[in-house]
Amino acid sequence: MDCCDPKLYDDQFDAAEADRKLREYRTHGPNGWTARLIEELSAGGVDGLTVLDIGAGIGAVHHALLAAGAASAVDVDASGPYLTAARREAERQGFASRVTYHKGDAVRLAADLPEADLVALDRVVCCYPDMASLVRVAADRTRRRLGLVLPRDEAWIRAGFALTNGFGALTRNPFRVHAHRTQAVLDVAASAGLEPVTTHRGLFWQTLILERLLA
Repeated sequence: MDCCDPKLYDDQFDAAEADRKLREYRTHGPNGWTARLIEELSAGGVDGLTVLDIGAGIGAVHHALLAAGAASAVDVDASGPYLTAARREAERQGFASRVTYHKGDAVRLAADLPEADLVALDRVVCCYPDMASLVRVAADRTRRRLGLVLPRDEAWIRAGFALTNGFGALTRNPFRVHAHRTQAVLDVAASAGLEPVTTHRGLFWQTLILERLLA
């Protein structure tokens, strides 16, 4: 199976998983790291801004930004069940007319994706093997601010991911997780004219906020 075959993501992030995530979101709101990402992307206000949410899951990031005053959002996800859940939630919150949906690999869909003021990659980079291409697509389409949540660059995390992938190989699950080097992510973003302005590190996850360099 192709590493970026949509079926890979439909199987890994299936309807049961999407429904579970949606129930958690409706009960508790965005989880801690997603809430921090939303807070950082919202800094200074979002009235009238546009959002590109890559690997949006159930849509927690763009739902919050739309509720805060963003004008519109584009939701890109390779998982059909996640897109369905995100659409249901957008309809419930009254945002249906303000969200456009794209199913598939953001790198392959790049030509169809618009520029946006705010771009989010919330725990997406670790699910994609070709980090440089994915981050470049996101960075190239960022007018103002790009926010990412990804694993910290630590040896023990890389070792844990290797064990997880080894177990996946034994169970014939083709999905793999990836602990990409933080500096490599920043270098790709810098090549597209973005510079880091905020970093928050937890035990496992980190949030990176980058902004467009002024001409």
